[in-house]
Amino acid sequence: MAHEIGHTTEPQSDSGEGRSLGELFAELSKGTSELVRQEVALAKIELSQKAAQVGKDVGFLAAGGVVVYAGFLALIAAIIIGLGQAGVTWWLSALVVGIGVAAVGGFLVMRGINDLKQTNLAPEQTLDSLKEDTQWAKDQTR
Repeated sequence: MAHEIGHTTEPQSDSGEGRSLGELFAELSKGTSELVRQEVALAKIELSQKAAQVGKDVGFLAAGGVVVYAGFLALIAAIIIGLGQAGVTWWLSALVVGIGVAAVGGFLVMRGINDLKQTNLAPEQTLDSLKEDTQWAKDQTR
């Protein structure tokens, strides 16, 4: 027998049977357009989430600066007066306290800057999804 039951000599396509090449390309084009729109929407969402995180970090940096400034103003005055009454000259007590306050403020600023540097702003989910979409499109054209 030349033909066995269940086998045909013509290749069959699972998804494109009975459709022309033009119809298949139109469908691929439509699907690609929708995919691009979805990827742009995902990127917008992901970037807004990243921006919110950066805003939070900047908020912590600013709040830390305000707290340091307000809290240490009173402490600076008290420490300078205390050192001055303990026998240290006023200018020297102000210098020592000023250096200490500057060191604490510098630490807080560096911490804020380091936290901002560690924030990854790239839309990772979107990039991963685009890689998958590219692979899918390549597989569809084979």
